[in-house]
Amino acid sequence: MSPSTPVSALTIAGSDSGGGAGIQADLKAFAAHRVHGLSVIAALTAQNTRGVTAVHVPPLEFLQAQIDACFADFEIHAVKLGMLANAEVIGRVADALETHRPPHVVLDPVMVATSGARLLEESALHAMRTRLIPLATLLTPNIPEAELLLGRRIVTADDAEDAAGALLALGAGAVLLKGGHLDEGARVIDRYFDGVTRDDFIHARLPVDAHGTGCTLASAIAAQLCQGLSVPNACEAAIDYVARGLQSGYYPGRGKVLVIDHFGAARPA
Repeated sequence: MSPSTPVSALTIAGSDSGGGAGIQADLKAFAAHRVHGLSVIAALTAQNTRGVTAVHVPPLEFLQAQIDACFADFEIHAVKLGMLANAEVIGRVADALETHRPPHVVLDPVMVATSGARLLEESALHAMRTRLIPLATLLTPNIPEAELLLGRRIVTADDAEDAAGALLALGAGAVLLKGGHLDEGARVIDRYFDGVTRDDFIHARLPVDAHGTGCTLASAIAAQLCQGLSVPNACEAAIDYVARGLQSGYYPGRGKVLVIDHFGAARPA
């Protein structure tokens, strides 16, 4: 019997030396969804459960070589974008997406680490808004990232509703505004909007400090899109995946930061 060929998803993001976020989390999520994971490392971080201590951005020529190698050999059904540290990197990635036109692009606009460290240069914000967001099937910012993209505070539920529409107006196909940073009591509300459909995905707030949730959510959505789900259904399935992973998460380092359990999150085949 010949082996089957799984669909492929590509992550273009930063590497987390601590293994809980970034490229490492993306590949774990792809594998848990039975999707073949490809990776392009756009930045390297010296990082653990206590924070980010250094960031190195590889030369653009090496970034391009990684992208070309992936698209030359694999049928890529979805691309997940994570940490892209500066305008030059964003421009090169946008050029590649315009050339190769993958069916789906999930953009997680990583700007600030859980520790508070700034991961995106100020000059890159304009490139993010004008080059990448219009290419995205789905944009998945958290509240601080949405505030940076829009240049305004998001404090209330009404603010969040308005922000989802304003983010969509930047050109993405759909927006999933993550609610973990918004105080809405004992629940977390992730708000989906695509110009036609509005939906709220609600989960209980867990009393934990978690690491890599945004990376994992975006890569799980990309994997679900590879499997043929619609964008809102992929969002719902991925949010459930992250919720299960948090419930069975673990503490690998001394920083008392919870990391998602991808094996516990995956549903039985």
